[in-house]
Amino acid sequence: MDEKLLMHRLNISRRDWQDWRWQLQNRVTTLPGLAQYLKLPAAAPRDLRPVLRAYPLAVTPYYLSLIDPDVEADPLARQCLPDVREAAFSNAGSADPLDEDGRMPVSNLIHRYPDRVLAMVTRNCAVYCRHCNRKRLWKTRETAGFRNRLAAMVRYVTTAPQVREVILSGGDPLMYDDSRLEALLAAFKAVPHVEVLRIGSRMPVVLPMRITKDLCRMLRRYRPLWLNTQFNHPAEITKDTARACAMLLEAGIPVSNQSVLLQGVNDSPEVMRRLLHGLQKISVRPYYLFHCEPVRGCMHLRTSVSAGLALMEALRRDCSGLALPQYVADLPGEAGKVPLLCLSETLKNDLRKHQDFFDNFE
Repeated sequence: MDEKLLMHRLNISRRDWQDWRWQLQNRVTTLPGLAQYLKLPAAAPRDLRPVLRAYPLAVTPYYLSLIDPDVEADPLARQCLPDVREAAFSNAGSADPLDEDGRMPVSNLIHRYPDRVLAMVTRNCAVYCRHCNRKRLWKTRETAGFRNRLAAMVRYVTTAPQVREVILSGGDPLMYDDSRLEALLAAFKAVPHVEVLRIGSRMPVVLPMRITKDLCRMLRRYRPLWLNTQFNHPAEITKDTARACAMLLEAGIPVSNQSVLLQGVNDSPEVMRRLLHGLQKISVRPYYLFHCEPVRGCMHLRTSVSAGLALMEALRRDCSGLALPQYVADLPGEAGKVPLLCLSETLKNDLRKHQDFFDNFE
């Protein structure tokens, strides 16, 4: 939907539209609210009720404006709008396939790898992505206040000298205002053996207005600080998202991308190629392409590994190394992110043609 047309329909100014707080306050969280933006099938309210009872809806007006209402299977709609298959497939998959809950020495802090921890600092997001691997948390409430949760996590990190990196995740850490986000960064930065901080956020994609000059000035104080985001489709790369990423980069915050391979969204070579080339043009490094995890409520979005490998082989021939992500599966426990590599017959034949490059190949 055209952004200007949408602003006219909502009777708001450009200034309001560019205000991230306005965007959050006006997120669409109900089917009647969604009907103001998109034409829904007549049976949608009845059919989607069981889905929304399990997995709530939340989408920013900005992200809704990127959806093409004339495309029945719009790839952005597929990522953010409820689908009856989320409930139909609810008995398949696991609520917590990576056993994150079993790797929490204290509430909300995941310690899977010796040298780093992931702090789930909030359970809220600007947009609830339907492929989220933490859908189980969408309807659960925090059991303690912000300061108590933070204090417990920092105490644990302080007593674990092997931890050199802290990843702020959630939910989305940038749901907090600048002062509260700075409190998080400062608390972990103050631990002597913590060398690197990282933020995992989809805000540059779904709410680029959140990336402000004030935010970037604050983040700059906590370098070395890295930000990983998640572009999944080339239509998500807009002037607004390019500006947001440029501001972060100019503040000395490297921005990397972690896509998820999603059926009907980015599982074709042509679409993925446009995404990777588009990311390279805005100086965002394609880092990982995750095989979609077997999460309950997400099974309809998964591809096969063989399809993923065929996709990567097609991309390998068309994309430079700077634009090519590592295709990985995140596995439970310490196994972690395992590269999905396979030498097809085409690749084996290429290697045989250059046997002299190797001491032995077979």
